[in-house]
Amino acid sequence: MTAALSIVDLHVALGGAPVLRGVDLEVAAGEWVTVIGPNGAGKSTLVRAVGGVLPHTGSIAILGTPAARLRRRERARLVAAVMQSPVIPGGMAVLDYVLLGRTPYIPPLGRESATDVAVVREVLDRLQLTRFAGRELATLSGGERQRVFLARALAQGAPLLLLDEPTSALDIGHQQDVLELVDGLRRSDGLTVLATMHDLSLAGEYADRLVLLAEGRVAATGPPRQVLTEELLARYYRARVRVVDGGQGPLVVPVRPVGPA
Repeated sequence: MTAALSIVDLHVALGGAPVLRGVDLEVAAGEWVTVIGPNGAGKSTLVRAVGGVLPHTGSIAILGTPAARLRRRERARLVAAVMQSPVIPGGMAVLDYVLLGRTPYIPPLGRESATDVAVVREVLDRLQLTRFAGRELATLSGGERQRVFLARALAQGAPLLLLDEPTSALDIGHQQDVLELVDGLRRSDGLTVLATMHDLSLAGEYADRLVLLAEGRVAATGPPRQVLTEELLARYYRARVRVVDGGQGPLVVPVRPVGPA
C-alpha cells in the first residue's frame, strides 16, 4: 500500500541555521501521527515543510507522488493544514472564510460554484458552525475560531491533514472537543493526520504513533506507551515526570523536585 506521506532525509535550515537534520518519516493512510519534542526541536518546521511553506532538501512524497512535482493547486487538493495563529482577515464572515478552502477547485478569475458552496455548508453543519455562517470570524471565541480554521481545511477535501498545535490556545473542554472531532472525521472520512502537540498526555491519547524530535532529528518513534517513558522524557525534555496508565494512553504527570526539609 502506498504511504500517505513519505519523508526521506529531510533537511531544513532557517536563517542559515540547521533546524531539521535528516528526518525520515512514513505515515500510513488513515494513520494519526503526532510529532512531539522540546521547544526548538523542529516540530513546526517539519509540518511547514510538508505543507510546502519552507524550502528543504531531501524528499517528500504525498500519496506516492514527489511533492516537488506537484503544482500548488494540485498540492492543495492533497494536503490541508491548520497552522498556529492563522491570519484572521478583517471583516470576513465565517462562510466566506471557509469558502477559501475551495480555492484549489476554482478556476483562475472564476467564482465558486454551487458545488463549492454546498461542500462548505455541509462542513459547517458537521462542525456545528452553521449558526455562525454570517458572523465575522473575529467576533467568535477561541474554540469557535479553531473549529472554523478546521472547517476551512476540511473544505479542501484533502486526504492529508496537518495540525500544528491545534489545541494550544484552548481550554481543556475545547481541546477535547477539537481532538474528538478530528478523530471522528479521520475514522469516517479516512483522513490521514500529521500533528504537533506540546501536551504529551493528549498526544498519547489520540495518536496511533508518536515521533519524538530532538535537535532536528528523530530520537524515538512508536506507539505512545513506547515513546512516553520517564527515561526518554528525562533525557530529551530534561523533565521530572511520572508516567501512569490513563486507559486510553499514558498520562505524563510533572513531579516537583524534593525541597529542603
